Amino acid sequence: QVQLVESGGGLVQAGGSLRLSCAASGLTLSRYTMAWFRQAPGKEREIVAAINWSGGTYNEEASRFTISRDNSKNTAYLQMNSLKPEDTAVYYCAAGPGMARSSMAYNFWGQGTQVTVAS
Repeated sequence: QVQLVESGGGLVQAGGSLRLSCAASGLTLSRYTMAWFRQAPGKEREIVAAINWSGGTYNEEASRFTISRDNSKNTAYLQMNSLKPEDTAVYYCAAGPGMARSSMAYNFWGQGTQVTVAS
């Protein structure tokens, strides 16, 4: 059974930082593209960043966020700096066979972790 478990969310002041983690079990992370999506209230789920098996990345917030992975720990990360109130959302990690912006391309999803940025 595949499980993705996010952690690291919480409440932070604007300008602060958070590091999200996504621990995978039941699959070999190194064989998958890992991605972070977010969904704010009343908005569609959108991709934040993705990283493929070889370390190639796609990043919508490259000036502030960094996606990484540690295949030995079967874990992916999203380091978020200079957070803004508009970053407030539920953040989800996902695993899929290839790099894609669409959520439909990802087969496995975590339950999400809330990130709230106070102004």
